[in-house]
Amino acid sequence: MVAKTFAQTVLSRASGEAAETGDIVNARVDLAMSHENSALVLRSFREMGGQRIWDPRKVVVLFDHRIPANTIKTAEGHKEVRGFARSSSLPFFYDLGEGICHQVLPEKGHVLPNMLIVGTDSHTTTYGALGAFATGIGATEMAAVWATGEIWLKVPETMRIHLRGKLPPHVSSKDVILHIIGALGADGADYKCVEFVGDTISRMSIASRMVLSNMSIEMGAKAGVCPPDRKTYDWLSQRTLQGCEPTFWDHSSEADEEVEMDVEDLQPQVACPHQVDNVVEVRKVEGLKIDQAVLGSCTNGRLEDLAAAEAVLRGKKVSRDVRLIVVPASREIYIDASHKGILASLARSGAIILNPGCGPCLGGHQGLLASGERCISTTNRNFRGRMGSPDAEVYLASPETVAMSALRGEITDPRRP
Repeated sequence: MVAKTFAQTVLSRASGEAAETGDIVNARVDLAMSHENSALVLRSFREMGGQRIWDPRKVVVLFDHRIPANTIKTAEGHKEVRGFARSSSLPFFYDLGEGICHQVLPEKGHVLPNMLIVGTDSHTTTYGALGAFATGIGATEMAAVWATGEIWLKVPETMRIHLRGKLPPHVSSKDVILHIIGALGADGADYKCVEFVGDTISRMSIASRMVLSNMSIEMGAKAGVCPPDRKTYDWLSQRTLQGCEPTFWDHSSEADEEVEMDVEDLQPQVACPHQVDNVVEVRKVEGLKIDQAVLGSCTNGRLEDLAAAEAVLRGKKVSRDVRLIVVPASREIYIDASHKGILASLARSGAIILNPGCGPCLGGHQGLLASGERCISTTNRNFRGRMGSPDAEVYLASPETVAMSALRGEITDPRRP
């Protein structure tokens, strides 16, 4: 029997047929997620004659992008979706304040290994950190999923990235994925399922693995997955009462592309404007003055990220010329960071603490940049105009690099004394 890749395994189960790479299958969805764009989904759902969701327990709706509402239009959209959630008896509707969808769903126990998950957000790939095949889809596609619980998918090719070695001090998973994206390019994994394997992954926390899966979309991946292991099941045991069956993951299966990377000598990385694959070592752009620093997002707004930044800033003050904005990824993280004194310490250092949510990442209404301003951020995209003015610049880096840069008032290698 020929060993199957992860994508082939999950999509074979979901479709009920022997799915091979390149096949188009009609797959049964295990979980469907949408956020504020649920208003668009709802409109399409009604236009196609939808009456009720195929299985309300397999749908999660929440608000995270523009919270609290920043315009009357946003408020009206929230109101419409709230009404629909009530009338449809959706058991998993999370109103504003719970945090970012890609953090909240794993925290609330909705994500399990081997699931097929679709979401109306490109960074739905985050759930691959727990061994799920998770991918982003459009609002119209989601409307069809709401009605039928099924979706057509092409079985993607597999890119297997072998990561070996122990990360050096002050180098994190954010540096790893930025380096990979810089090496492969924005379309280097176009419509591929990226499998992250190797002893480096085994050493990483679940939060760090989420960074890899989250940003796999920035090199075009359809999904980005990490093999479930004891850490995965221990993490899940604290989140859900559902039994987690061991996931079949055969590394002897033949990948379409193999990539090898040793991280022992990896340097801190930064993505320069205005593309995520415009990556260099931080030391090559040191000294560039910054006006804003952002710590948060579905990429790096977790407890370990806040703690790493706080350790850099503890007892010190950020530069008087820098606005440091901190956005915990969820209410749970906000509370944990508060109990541990992390938020108080960051505030004493001069940080502005925002409510859990997407915050400045999408350039909605928090932390907008003016013309000519420069920001260094732990977010996942630095496209022109992403965070405000099209004449502003956004650099992407790790929490430690962002914190050290906020302290110095200029982009700075986090290994500096």
